Amino acid sequence: MDPCRPAEEPTLNADPIAQQTLLDLQAHDSTLAQLAHRRSSLPELARIEELTAQASELDGRRIEVETEVSDLTRAQSKADAEVEQVKARRTRDEERMSSGAITNPKDLESLQHELGALERRISTLEDEELEVMEQLENAQTRLTAITADLDAVRVDLEQVIAARDAAVEAIDAEAATVSREREEIAGQVPDDLLELYAKVRDQYGGLAAAALRSRRCEGCRLELNGADLREIATKPENEVLRCPECSRILVRTAESGL
Repeated sequence: MDPCRPAEEPTLNADPIAQQTLLDLQAHDSTLAQLAHRRSSLPELARIEELTAQASELDGRRIEVETEVSDLTRAQSKADAEVEQVKARRTRDEERMSSGAITNPKDLESLQHELGALERRISTLEDEELEVMEQLENAQTRLTAITADLDAVRVDLEQVIAARDAAVEAIDAEAATVSREREEIAGQVPDDLLELYAKVRDQYGGLAAAALRSRRCEGCRLELNGADLREIATKPENEVLRCPECSRILVRTAESGL
């Protein structure tokens, strides 16, 4: 049994130059995988997620405080109106008293009592009005601060998005160049060898072809034992070998150490 090839697969022959070309093809595929990983793990992506969450949280708080400001504004308007209404009533009573139109002592006394009650009511309403004004001022201050924070986060987010887009554009441009080169290289590989390469690549996480250098497979990084090396040395140059350790396509080189 050939230790360099899984038993269920027939022997495949290919020109040694075509086998060497597999290493170049593998290098381009590895570069494309690295570029895809870089693209999906850009630091800007995590930062965008973080800033988006911050913006969402701040926007929710902004809406809450805006609602509070709106409610307090209405409450202040209502308090202002009530104060003005009671003050208008007091003014009318004062005018009636000073006009001399009321001469009945009981009516005068009743009017004086009403004026006293109105003064107390005005004082109470003005205290309530002042409290609402303070609450409104505090809410407006918080709204201003939250809005400023939200604007700052949105500016940061726009800048990070721009940086991400620039990085993605650069990576995509490089990947497009590597892909074109890869297609040219793949065109130099026989179909049956290319089919095997694609199959092994799917099986072994994208790494299908590896060089044999200094008696070591560069795919699994393991040094082959003497028996395996002697077996490999007996194989024709055009026979496509498989690593006895990891089953990847094993490409012999001038530095194989056979």
